[in-house]
Amino acid sequence: MTDIRLFVVSALCLLLAGPVSAESGDDEADKEIVPVGMTSRDFEDSERTEWAGEGPRPLVTTIWYPTESSQDASEVTIGNPEDPLFIAGKAQGNPRVSDEHDRYPLILLSHGTGGAGQHLMWLATRLAEQGYIVAAVNHHGNTSAGETYRPEGFMLWWERTRDLSVLLDHLLEDSTFGDRIDGLRIGAAGFSLGGYTVISLAGGLTSMEAFRSFCESRDRDATCELQAEFPGVSDDYRHAATLDHVRESMARHDESWRDDRFAAVYAMAPALGGAFTQRGLMPIVVPVGILGAPRDHVAPIQTNAEYFAEHIEGAELEMIDDARHYSFLSRCTESGRERLELLCTESAEARAAIHEQAARKVIEFFDQHL
Repeated sequence: MTDIRLFVVSALCLLLAGPVSAESGDDEADKEIVPVGMTSRDFEDSERTEWAGEGPRPLVTTIWYPTESSQDASEVTIGNPEDPLFIAGKAQGNPRVSDEHDRYPLILLSHGTGGAGQHLMWLATRLAEQGYIVAAVNHHGNTSAGETYRPEGFMLWWERTRDLSVLLDHLLEDSTFGDRIDGLRIGAAGFSLGGYTVISLAGGLTSMEAFRSFCESRDRDATCELQAEFPGVSDDYRHAATLDHVRESMARHDESWRDDRFAAVYAMAPALGGAFTQRGLMPIVVPVGILGAPRDHVAPIQTNAEYFAEHIEGAELEMIDDARHYSFLSRCTESGRERLELLCTESAEARAAIHEQAARKVIEFFDQHL
């Protein structure tokens, strides 16, 4: 799934850097590359409490958008600013959305297990350069971005789906972005457990019974095992399962969380294929793009990407041959490569090349379907 706990608070650090630049693919040659702005919002879901029950559920969100070239872009890193683990990308702090168009299509992003929205900045900035507003939420209890991991955040997957719907509500009402979003051109993309999240958002029905049966079968894969991000989750969850809020969520796990405002979704190295029956994937009617990594040993393509592609009508499946599961995280620094060997499975240059291939495929998909 993604992203082992960083052992330090995952943070964004704006460092002095040069202006944003990107090479455009042949299929994007006719689209002007625009500067990218970046900001954040501390949204909340007042209908759900945070896992400790002491307040509303937090929806900390990072937003990228087309802007005007008013300043140099700065480099964004993840980890200790003095010794960062990842390089997320470049953006500028200009709060103004470009007036090139009255409204822009919107893409919401869902990170993988234990990760953070900023790990998908490589995709967010490429989308923003091509004229999209992009927002990534940190899923409460399942994010390394300044929160304590909670077993509920790792086990109650469908609560992440609800995060995206509530995030969209907030963005449509936001004083800066609400009037600049084209409500007919809204999509979502996710990585790993985020891939599960957007498939659920499109109408896929989760079945815990099916997942248990899958994990008891000969076809079981690594998604059935304890996750490296939170190896003690099973023991912690045994206690959490007795709590009222967990029981209430579990009782609704197999409901449809489809949000008809989303016109298309894209899943990168998706996980939890075993949590969907073939029948449970039949309600999906929006376009679905799927990107697989043949060298993925965390969410193997046979039981995940290929399974989804086979049983979601009209799904479009593509592969990146050199990609592993964690190739879709941010580029690792040298310090990151030394300390997080599991996550830093290739050089920064090799990962950047994979990101470029993936971004082109995602942009092409959304350009076509939005």
